[in-house]
Amino acid sequence: MEFFKNSFKSVLGAPDPENQPTGADTVERLVDRLESSSLLDDRRDACRALKALSRTYRVEVGAQGMNSVRQVLEMDRTDCEIVGLALDTLCNITSPETFDEEIDKHGKNSKIGEQFTEIFIKHQDSVGLVLSALEDFDFRVRWPALKLLANLISNRPKDIQEIILIMPMGVSKLMDLLSDSREVIRNDALLLLIQLTKGNGNIQKIVAFENAFDRIFDVINQEGGAEGGIVVEDCLLLMLNLLKGNVSNQNFFKEGSYIQRLTPMLKLPSIDDINSDDDNINISNISNSVIGWSPQKVANIHCMIQVIRALVAPSCSAQIISGCQRIMHACGLLKSLCDILMASGVPADVLTETINAVAEVIRGNNINQEFLSNVTAPSTPPRPAIVVLLMSMVNEKQPFQLRCAVLYCFQSFLYKNNIGKNKLIQTLLPQSNETQLLTTGQLLCGGLFSPDPLSNWFSSVALSHALIDDNNNNEKEQLLRVLLATNIGKPPVTLMQQCILLLQQSNNKLQSKLGLLILLCRWISYCPLAVKTFLSIDSSVSYLTALLSGHDNNEDVQENLVQSMCAFLLAMCVHFNDDQVPSYTKDKLCNLIDKRIGLERFQDAIGGTTRHEIYSRTLKHPQPSAKNPSDLLLDHEFCRLLKILEGAVSESIIKGSNSVNEFPIKNSNNQINSNLSGNSSALVSQYKDLIREQDDEIQKLKQSNEILIKDKQQLELKVQELQTEVSNLKDQNIVLRAAQTNLNDEKDSLTNHIIKIDDSSTSDVTNHDKEELIKCKNIIQQLQLQINEYQLKLQEQESNKEAITKFDTLYKEKTDELDKLKKDQEDLLELLADQDTKLILYKEKLTALGEKIESEVSSGEVDDDTDDQPESSN
Repeated sequence: MEFFKNSFKSVLGAPDPENQPTGADTVERLVDRLESSSLLDDRRDACRALKALSRTYRVEVGAQGMNSVRQVLEMDRTDCEIVGLALDTLCNITSPETFDEEIDKHGKNSKIGEQFTEIFIKHQDSVGLVLSALEDFDFRVRWPALKLLANLISNRPKDIQEIILIMPMGVSKLMDLLSDSREVIRNDALLLLIQLTKGNGNIQKIVAFENAFDRIFDVINQEGGAEGGIVVEDCLLLMLNLLKGNVSNQNFFKEGSYIQRLTPMLKLPSIDDINSDDDNINISNISNSVIGWSPQKVANIHCMIQVIRALVAPSCSAQIISGCQRIMHACGLLKSLCDILMASGVPADVLTETINAVAEVIRGNNINQEFLSNVTAPSTPPRPAIVVLLMSMVNEKQPFQLRCAVLYCFQSFLYKNNIGKNKLIQTLLPQSNETQLLTTGQLLCGGLFSPDPLSNWFSSVALSHALIDDNNNNEKEQLLRVLLATNIGKPPVTLMQQCILLLQQSNNKLQSKLGLLILLCRWISYCPLAVKTFLSIDSSVSYLTALLSGHDNNEDVQENLVQSMCAFLLAMCVHFNDDQVPSYTKDKLCNLIDKRIGLERFQDAIGGTTRHEIYSRTLKHPQPSAKNPSDLLLDHEFCRLLKILEGAVSESIIKGSNSVNEFPIKNSNNQINSNLSGNSSALVSQYKDLIREQDDEIQKLKQSNEILIKDKQQLELKVQELQTEVSNLKDQNIVLRAAQTNLNDEKDSLTNHIIKIDDSSTSDVTNHDKEELIKCKNIIQQLQLQINEYQLKLQEQESNKEAITKFDTLYKEKTDELDKLKKDQEDLLELLADQDTKLILYKEKLTALGEKIESEVSSGEVDDDTDDQPESSN
């Protein structure tokens, strides 16, 4: 037994008990043994000891022994045991987690593993050595190599992706691991590939063409499909990474008949045997704790539906979408989704995602849209699936995300579906035969009158999508015929009258107002008859002008949004006006806007919506999305309409205002013409002065812009230099801290030894002890000097970090200042172009009045009229 103890002490390089070495000492001796020993057994023992110390003394092992351990992978690759030990040691050094053994030293949130990863991958062949180790079938080598790669990619994902991408057969070696018969290696390989394929299209393509989809489906089938465990979820997450946003892989998946292999995984028990009454049908009564829906099955189905959506999302290419939609209908995948949709007891999150998936599978595809219209809920009496969905949308007790999904599905059902739009409008018109069945039109009208503002918004937006057809106003004109019964004994009112009345009554309901404004804007767009009807309704225009003129400098962002949409609605009344309402012709409306609101303020209000963050977010994707119900304010199709028409309606307002100002010139009264001529000349002079000032300001801004660009270039060079310096300082910092710890340990050891000598009796102290005491004190002084020196270096590094932080802040401020100046310059240039247009217009007016326009080249301006001869004043 004593022999084994002495052997272990010999391996660790342990001195006598009275003078125990520090961790840094032990690590240093082990590293020296690993590097210098000629016997494989000695190197193996040293590597095993380093592995044992690499959790408690991670910094010391990494700082002193990383290169030596890395060399083992190259020099001793034929010995599986020492290679496995080396890989385990590197795993501990680069681990992104903080070990329990080192919490007291470095805290819970230390980034030691990330720093050592950065040092490790600086050697170009390091990752290649780890990939080569994966070729070894021995479990002691392959598994730690896989774990080490997982650590590296977790710490430095982009760097590792770039390295593996250029490695010969790098991705192929990882793909081979999916065929490993040992589940732990196969499962860890899945997790590694998920990390590796995130956000890198090139790696995604290579993985897909390495037969990834077949291997993934094989693993899913081995694990039991949708009923399987977390491995199935990992497989689907990898599949989702490969498909999302990657057109090449999407096409490969479609052409490879992989869509058909998704269908069996979504099969549920037949719903024909499910009998449920009206109060408990499908999505009208959702239970989150359902027998047969384990949490893992919910996760698996959820991921599977996300894979389907990745193929038909509106962001995909139109060719991919149409091809996938056609296949999904043909192979029964759409039917399986509708079965889930109509099944009872489906968990809410699965149901919500299924509704979104159905929306995208049918969006713009008339065959699939017709299929959904024929789906019937298993209820008594049977009801169309569309009706059941809308019942959930207008029911305020349903989850918010579910209601958003239903709106998205209904919008997709109407998208490019003229038959569906026409049928919806017909359900609102008077019918010859009385029917007791609930219709889509009745549900939407009921939602408009609901006390729930969100139901108002959902119903208004859903109805507005039935009116999207700029080349055909049939639905808009048909909707003008809709009559609504109000109180008993009172005549019915039109739907538009009721919308305007609701708009005026929704004093404190922001969502209700916005929904109704979205509906009205869509209704009157491109439809002069709808504009005529709107203008003919009492208080419609007066309400809008009062709302726009009654709020000055309103700081309420949402209230400003209402005003902006009111301005857009009123501007469209001008743009699409055919002058059929005598009191509200184009000219009279423009005159009213100018007097009651002010032309400049009105123009600013029209563009107010596009300046909102909500606008840009809503415009990106057709799917309604918001975390909270109160954040759901705009609709994607309305934002597209605003984007298309904003410039056109603004131009109509300007032309209408110019027409009003030109009206007196047509009179025969010479006095009026003379006054106008004088006013025009003064106005032209005023504009010229304004243009001079703006031109001077533009020149100053250009000079400032050039200076800032030069400063920015210099700052960018400085930032690059500082980033390189920071990287070197980080490496030095690790080594310095390890050295400082080592010196502190040595100092403490010597101090304790001195204390022992001092505590001894005077008679026991020999001359040899006194000499040893003096030597120890001298050594302590030297160590203290070295410690102070290292502390100064560390402080210098900290001060450098602070300087770099201040420099980054200054760089950001300068960049923001430059961006602001650029924006100001662009605004001024736009204003200058606008003023030039107005200047030309006024010159033409003066010329028509017989005024001579002189050239002002000498004053720094260039006049468009270069001919000195006066024109005829006819």
